[in-house]
Amino acid sequence: MMKKWCLMVVMLCLVPLTGAAEEISAHIQKQYQDLESFSSSFVQRLTNAATKEVEVRSGTITFAKPRRIRWETTEPEKELLLVGRDVVWDYFPDENVAYKYAVEQVLQSKTMLRFISGEANLQEDFVIENQGDDAGLIKLKLIPREPETNLVLAYIWVQPTTNMLGKVLVVDFFGNGNELELSNMVMNKALDPAIFTFTPPKGVDVEDASSS
Repeated sequence: MMKKWCLMVVMLCLVPLTGAAEEISAHIQKQYQDLESFSSSFVQRLTNAATKEVEVRSGTITFAKPRRIRWETTEPEKELLLVGRDVVWDYFPDENVAYKYAVEQVLQSKTMLRFISGEANLQEDFVIENQGDDAGLIKLKLIPREPETNLVLAYIWVQPTTNMLGKVLVVDFFGNGNELELSNMVMNKALDPAIFTFTPPKGVDVEDASSS
């Protein structure tokens, strides 16, 4: 597992405000297929089920097809996660260390990260329940057809004024919560491919697990 990296959850798409779960999931799938890129600010809350402690993280995330991801945490400590064509980098500048992985090592698991990269299929991977209005947001419950340790249940909330994702919550086998709120989203903006590449700075310790 990646050091200090809690699996991120994002599913960027538009959804209808009414209709059966099957209709909603079909709209989500189509909208995601049409999405070329996005950038967004995020606030992430990681809740430890045993201690009830909550860690708050913030930063930006950028996605571009095909399955390019730049996830940059700025607070409380810096971390840069880059999913490129063949390699994934997880860089911790304060610790002067970078971890290198093969893309398939990261995307083979049926987690929300696969939605960001276009690797997942909602209807195939989840049973979806439309739970209606929740404090002014449209709430959907996602039940994995094949639960994994880091994903046994998920929820997403959709902004009714924009029909866009506002929040995601993922729960793992141990009851730990991973909640992500998105804001300031920009869709389908042209992006420089260079932002999805990474060269370890001189003197950085590189731990290469890409061939394991």
